[in-house]
Amino acid sequence: MDQVAAAGGFAGMARPVVTCVMGTRPEAVKMAPVIARLRTGDFGLTLRILTTGQHRDLLDRALADFDLTPDGDLDLMRPGQGLAELTSRSLVALDAQFANEQPDLVLSVGDTTTVLATALACYYRQVPFGHIEAGLRTGNPLAPFPEEKHRELAARLAALHFAPTEAARANLIREGIAPATIHLTGNTAIDALQMVARRQIPLPVSLSTTRFALVTTHRRENFGAPLVEICQALRELLDRDPNLSVVLPVHPNPAVRPTLEAHLSAHPRAHLIEPIGYAEFVALMKACWVILTDSGGIQEEAPSLGKRVIVLREATERPEAVAWGTACVVGSSRSAIVAAVDQVRQDPEPPGPYFNPFGDGHAADRIARVVARFLGRDVPPLPAGVAEVWDSQTNPTLGPLREEWPGY
Repeated sequence: MDQVAAAGGFAGMARPVVTCVMGTRPEAVKMAPVIARLRTGDFGLTLRILTTGQHRDLLDRALADFDLTPDGDLDLMRPGQGLAELTSRSLVALDAQFANEQPDLVLSVGDTTTVLATALACYYRQVPFGHIEAGLRTGNPLAPFPEEKHRELAARLAALHFAPTEAARANLIREGIAPATIHLTGNTAIDALQMVARRQIPLPVSLSTTRFALVTTHRRENFGAPLVEICQALRELLDRDPNLSVVLPVHPNPAVRPTLEAHLSAHPRAHLIEPIGYAEFVALMKACWVILTDSGGIQEEAPSLGKRVIVLREATERPEAVAWGTACVVGSSRSAIVAAVDQVRQDPEPPGPYFNPFGDGHAADRIARVVARFLGRDVPPLPAGVAEVWDSQTNPTLGPLREEWPGY
């Protein structure tokens, strides 16, 4: 018997129900390729899209970027709600949804409150849970907070683990996860990037200069004094270089906007813009000179675009980007940020070729095969030339993709 089927497949059922749960923009972006693949061809599945609305506007824009329409929306976002309230309300709502829907498999991606609540609700209802982007770790329970522990807890509850890299797989095995349940797929973020990056999308801002730094910051560990340091570093960089602009899409979290506006809004070359869709953000990534961010997903996407990333965090759960030379971790120190940008100015090109260690754009193909096998359905073939298991050391298939995209 197949090892995956032995872990709890559903052979013989007419049309198994697979529910994909998302709550934030990154989750929608990374789930979109999986949904698209499961909808391609006849898998004999009933596919449902369920959203929690954890990030309302950002989520809706990402869904629109990929033409996704939810089958259900729990609409859980409330102004000022804390982690405990969001977690408890999510768990109750998801439990009721699964009791009514009775899915045969639930998929979720990443490390948010939505993911943790989904995993726990599945466990309570004894529904198999598949965790996409499993196994990322910093080793520090407070960085990123609370995402690091969300990932660990989800791993203890999942039946299927879709690890993006060999390091992520090793983390899971080290924590006692059965190797037969771990599937090395690459990250679906690269699939999504390739779906969108060839679109010709105008930039969502009128720039003051031709060269600009793209900045995002929203992590809880940077709230307060660290965010002030980041802002001061950006001001110093702008004051020192009249040919540099900063573009910063402002995250809707109320702990972020007041600080950014207080320190940057008066500067003529600091462009604080409202939240934008994923396609517009990809256009900015393609056009920018350097990226400064505390986001995790951007560290995965940037290598495909030949972009350097300065990570505004004390640790990263994506060490492959650092090892590959496309990212450096500097934290929130003003002097460290300025020094890192100066280093990019002196050595602007990342090491080529512009291969991405996080995936080859076929993670969704690999995930679809595991899902089909788990549910006892016909397993679809992989595209020609695509390896069954993602291996960044032996599958350097991306090449200099940035040359394919006009307007880079």
